[in-house]
Amino acid sequence: MVFTAFITGATGYIGGSVLNLFLNHSEFSTLEITALVRSQEKADILNSLGFKTIIGDLGNLPLLANAASQADLVIHTADSDDLPAVQALLKGLKLKYNATGKVPSYIHTSGTGVLSDQAAGLHANATIYNDDDPVQIETLPPTQYHRPMDLAIIDADKQGFVKTYIVLPSLIYGLATSKLVDLGLQNQHSMQVPYLISVSLDRHQVGMVGQGKNLWPNVHIDDIANLYIVLYDAIRAGREIGHGREGIYFGENGEHSFYDLCVAIGKVLVEFGKTTSSDPTTFTKEEMDKYFGGSDYFGSNSRCKANRSRAIGWKPTKGTADLFASVRPEVEALIKDSQYLRVLSRFHAILTGTLE
Repeated sequence: MVFTAFITGATGYIGGSVLNLFLNHSEFSTLEITALVRSQEKADILNSLGFKTIIGDLGNLPLLANAASQADLVIHTADSDDLPAVQALLKGLKLKYNATGKVPSYIHTSGTGVLSDQAAGLHANATIYNDDDPVQIETLPPTQYHRPMDLAIIDADKQGFVKTYIVLPSLIYGLATSKLVDLGLQNQHSMQVPYLISVSLDRHQVGMVGQGKNLWPNVHIDDIANLYIVLYDAIRAGREIGHGREGIYFGENGEHSFYDLCVAIGKVLVEFGKTTSSDPTTFTKEEMDKYFGGSDYFGSNSRCKANRSRAIGWKPTKGTADLFASVRPEVEALIKDSQYLRVLSRFHAILTGTLE
């Protein structure tokens, strides 16, 4: 029997990496995956690879609802905090349930930013969250980053018309390598590491928030993409795994301090002659306003253990040493044709809400 799936963010950093794994999946011939894309050009490329496509964007809510209503599984890897888009996807899944009596599934992309605090780079936080402990996770206030969306999705699961699974990547790193990248279709870069590098290039010195003592978990792009496949495999096989309030799945395999990450960036910048010192300096208030919109998010702590993810069979292979090793190829890519200027521009558009 053909299994139908609908995926958003298909040409993005995460979504493209997930699609690439589906391409090589043993069950690909019995899968009907429809991807949301913005242009006919992208649609033609994905169609040639065996995917179906719908041309549109997250703002077309009727289109999202209709696509979801025809899917056994929706994988949302696009904007994790677009509430109207998520509501439209859930509406479609409810229509699917009402029409068939079968409970569809929804995999949502959130992030461990939901665990972030206000440390401003001045200290580490001793609290480590466990994705296998819903009671602990429920102590997070509803005002936390991503939390309102996560709660809305968990509530949908409670209503019984959908089983929900929320993937929370930590700091993702590594240049994406896939057939979609080779075809010029997929975004190859993550967000945090490239942005820190770009800011450092712009100010000619690696920078940090406060003293950089804050700790974050990390995960390689290939490992986090594989977590979506592990979830898909369990869903399609009918395995009973946690969903709803017990369907939180962290993506982490080690952690780092932002000071250590910034030193790793600084060393590579020195090698490339872009700065004279690998020592990070603290961002001034003016720089915090310029580069981060006044937010000290890059100075927050976010600590967790992916116990539930590992319990269902996820086996990440790359750790913190690989994070530091990933800095060099990122710097090389960002220096080429001054790509870092485009990264700065895109991040500013995100901060100001003008990203198209």
